[in-house]
Amino acid sequence: MKSAFLINFYRIFQELPNFSYLKTLKQETYMSYWALGIFIFIIIYIISNIVLYFLQERFIFKAEKLPTDFEFDYENQIFDEYNIEVDPGVNINGIHFKVRRPKGVVLYLKGNSRSIKGWGKFAVDFTRYGFDVLMVDYRGYGKSTGKRTEAGIKRDLQYVYDRLKEQVDEKYITLYGRSLGSGFATKLASSNNPRLLILDAPYYSVKHITKRFLPIMPMSLILRFPVKTYRWIEYVKCPIKIIHGTNDKLIPFKTSVKLSKINRKWARLYPVIDGGHNNLHTFPQYHRFLEEILHSELPKEIDPKNSSLNFRRKKA
Repeated sequence: MKSAFLINFYRIFQELPNFSYLKTLKQETYMSYWALGIFIFIIIYIISNIVLYFLQERFIFKAEKLPTDFEFDYENQIFDEYNIEVDPGVNINGIHFKVRRPKGVVLYLKGNSRSIKGWGKFAVDFTRYGFDVLMVDYRGYGKSTGKRTEAGIKRDLQYVYDRLKEQVDEKYITLYGRSLGSGFATKLASSNNPRLLILDAPYYSVKHITKRFLPIMPMSLILRFPVKTYRWIEYVKCPIKIIHGTNDKLIPFKTSVKLSKINRKWARLYPVIDGGHNNLHTFPQYHRFLEEILHSELPKEIDPKNSSLNFRRKKA
């Protein structure tokens, strides 16, 4: 009796529906979700890289355009506007701030935002110490024209520098690069022989900046403006004065520490305690540093014939 019961129970159990397929189905569903998620991530990743490649100029260069008839106006400053045709159809616009008997001239390469309309106010930081100042707008900024490329900007600035050398000996030329301009100023200094290179909040390279904010993006492959300051600073053969705020959130202070170690012979670091990225000019320490730097290793006298510079393009 007992064994017949067990046999019948086993037969009934065998006839019950097999639910193991539900477990398999559940596993397959999970795998499908994972595969779909990975596929969507890859598509978004590819699209993001394409967008970054074509729109990176908008993130790197926050240009302000000015109408061709715009008139610059700076209180208590003597200045001339100048235009240099660097390539056919490519015009670089700039301002020459003048002093009566200049001790030298500062070629000021600005940051990535606005135009020299807004940056001109900083010329007084140099003119009050007896230095002429030249400011230029990069391609696509202000009244300057031309398609922006790293090679194009470097070529433009070298052309401006060459024109400057026609007017004044290099021993009177100081290069000042602020943020974005620090990379291009370093490139100029590495290819020429200025008196002095001043770097204000410099970066190691644009790739290193973007990697901080977009760590998963292949910036080495998609970045069209790498601007490798670290590579050029090694070849600079003049005093390098690096000013950097210790509380800079965009370009960390340690960046300047690294740069200063690449060229130990010529580089000196000037830390502005608690200074950020955009407010160094509000710190008295910055202005004390600048005064000290500008008057260091200053030539004893300047040729009087070069006391008035003219950068207007000569007519044929």
